[in-house]
Amino acid sequence: MSETEVGTRVPKVVLVTGASKFLGGYLATRLAHDPQIDRVLAVDSVPPSKDMRRRMGRAEFVRADLRNPLIGKVIRSEAVDTVVHTGLHTRPAETGGRAVMKEINVIGAMHLFAACQKSPHVRRLVVRSSSAVYGNSATDPARFTEEMTSKNPPRGGFPKDCVEIEGYARGAGRRRDDLDVAILRFAPVIGSRMDTQLSRYFAPPVVPSMVGRDPRLQLLHEEDALGALERATMTDVRGTFNIGADGTVSSSQAIRRAGRVELPLPSVLFRRLGGLLRGVRMADYTAEELAYLNYGLGLDTTRMRTELGFLPRWTTVQAFDDFVRGRALSPVVDPLSVRSMERKVVGAARRLA
Repeated sequence: MSETEVGTRVPKVVLVTGASKFLGGYLATRLAHDPQIDRVLAVDSVPPSKDMRRRMGRAEFVRADLRNPLIGKVIRSEAVDTVVHTGLHTRPAETGGRAVMKEINVIGAMHLFAACQKSPHVRRLVVRSSSAVYGNSATDPARFTEEMTSKNPPRGGFPKDCVEIEGYARGAGRRRDDLDVAILRFAPVIGSRMDTQLSRYFAPPVVPSMVGRDPRLQLLHEEDALGALERATMTDVRGTFNIGADGTVSSSQAIRRAGRVELPLPSVLFRRLGGLLRGVRMADYTAEELAYLNYGLGLDTTRMRTELGFLPRWTTVQAFDDFVRGRALSPVVDPLSVRSMERKVVGAARRLA
């Protein structure tokens, strides 16, 4: 099914949370440039940067904490008909601790969804979630469909927050038949502008890895993440959707494509020695992030294409290469020299054979 075959809608007043972050800020910018949309309200507890405010154009910034009842007043008084929730915190360091992060993520989402449910104007709710809800283990399938669950489901951190947030969003949809709820489970997002733990992992000259592990990674370009959110905002499709690029790249291939040097380490040394080599503490990586670097994760994106009608522009490899170009990562090892040496070794082996 093509994009034109999926039911489209034109929202009049859209509220986007997380306006100070990349996804929320740039999504508000995109929507503000759509003349079909009357108003765009960009919400966050902290103001966006001056550059982001300039990019947003006619989008109106509203300073509000989702845990505060004020958000419900804003939704009702401004006759908001579409809410896009991107304002999630992924790391405890962003908020001052895990307890605060959980309160902002989960309690904030509860208040937001309750306000959507009570407002007679809201007809659509789009929620940014994560493929991390599937967990990571050695027994995982090659690709998760939206109905599957992991044998090692997340027990804490950002993935557990996403599980709870999804549950509250579905609950709001069940209590309001006329409220269309769409949940987007993003593969790890990468790009030149969005700073993530994954981009920081591949940036240093020497990249530690776990001995005996070479996980296959399925990624999502930052522009495709924005495109999927915009697509979901402008359709009437409801349900849960895996959002990921075509193809995968192994961790070792990614390290080589970035011109980095891989250093395999036993898991017991991965955090400690790996941190010394990288100049940052691997101890800062959560257990869930380390599990991803250990096992990887694959998504079945059939529903994204056939029901949501969204087709990513970048493959996983293209997204990773764009990240390398955008960050101007100078290769520690010249790829041309490596390929030349590989050809010489292969040629010598054939002559000996």
